[in-house]
Amino acid sequence: MKRRILSYLICGLLLITGLYGCGEMKQANEANNNTLKSQEQQSAEEEANIEDITDETVATTVGVQEESVLTIADISSMELVADMKIGWSLGNTLDATGGIGISSEWAWGNPKTTQEMIDAILAQGFNVIRIPVTWQGHFGAAPEYKIHDVWMSRVQEVVDYAYNRGAYVILNLHHEDWHFPSEENKEAASAQLAALWTQIANHFKDYDEHLIFEGLNEPRKKGTAVEWNGGDEEGRKVVNHFAQVFVDTVRATGGNNTLRHLMITGYAASSDTKALEAICLPEDDKLIVSVHAYTPYNFALNTAGTATWDIDRDTRDIDMVMKSIQDLFISKGIPVIIGEFGAMNKENEAERVEWVTYYLTKAKEIGVPCLWWDNNVTTGDGEKFGLLDRRNLTFPYPDLVNAMMNAVE
Repeated sequence: MKRRILSYLICGLLLITGLYGCGEMKQANEANNNTLKSQEQQSAEEEANIEDITDETVATTVGVQEESVLTIADISSMELVADMKIGWSLGNTLDATGGIGISSEWAWGNPKTTQEMIDAILAQGFNVIRIPVTWQGHFGAAPEYKIHDVWMSRVQEVVDYAYNRGAYVILNLHHEDWHFPSEENKEAASAQLAALWTQIANHFKDYDEHLIFEGLNEPRKKGTAVEWNGGDEEGRKVVNHFAQVFVDTVRATGGNNTLRHLMITGYAASSDTKALEAICLPEDDKLIVSVHAYTPYNFALNTAGTATWDIDRDTRDIDMVMKSIQDLFISKGIPVIIGEFGAMNKENEAERVEWVTYYLTKAKEIGVPCLWWDNNVTTGDGEKFGLLDRRNLTFPYPDLVNAMMNAVE
């Protein structure tokens, strides 16, 4: 098929040219992950250079593929989401920043993604793979914002690792700095958002319903007092505007994208009630709301918080999030995915087992699948959300993974 032939041809070209030499959540993870950089990764950063493959070379390779379009099912987003069980995010990888060309994939200390990694995750029972991607640093100047062909091809290769196995795949824009949601920046950011999503949507337009686009990750006023508290009225309105631009842009590319399911993110993807209430969805019948909820904060996300799960104390915040989602969206026939969740390792696997059992049970009751944020970090003082040891293809916390699967069965 088209996507497989493209992947194999470009992969073979990259191997021949020697481009592949070796094998937020939050921006704060970058400093923590830098401690994990291996000699293999450092060598790859020196060797990899996006200019090694020209646009002309890639275009020539792409030109020999055969044309094939997969039929996309015309089903509701509620039906689609109902088929999702539990998901996993390939965090701090294609969304990492600071590398040169494709070396940015391992700029934060993670190894190059492989088919074997995705297979290991799917074998545990996950059936949704979220692939966060930072496109910034991989495209040209305004007004075209032309995405580098070699980066687009690498993103497709990773998408296909999961897509070709029959999993649902969520592809997004992640650690971007250009879409500050202010009235002053709205017009310029909207033009850039449209330019990028036009290219991404066209590139993947022949994929079926198993590929979902997520317009933005956590659009917010970074570095301000309203960054993480649900935002202000201006920010929330501009984020709604971005959502409309995203939907209009994807639909305009035609083909399977007229029926593509699209994930809409409110301000900062916040589970704060005022942020959820402010979401104004575009007029479209194939939309899914994305919410991030590391709840309760002191147990799940606060590095200085508690490592102890107290079912009498800590269930309230989870219950409140689920109630807001149920009342604002599910009860109105609007599907929701908790696009990021997790509780960091505090040497408390037994406690996390209790927490994840309660969390996923409550989410399942209202029909909301949840996606674990995995940054492949299990040691140190930072945000330790690793589930899969990507270098050894092992699961350091098997009881936690088993509890997740038991809760969603």
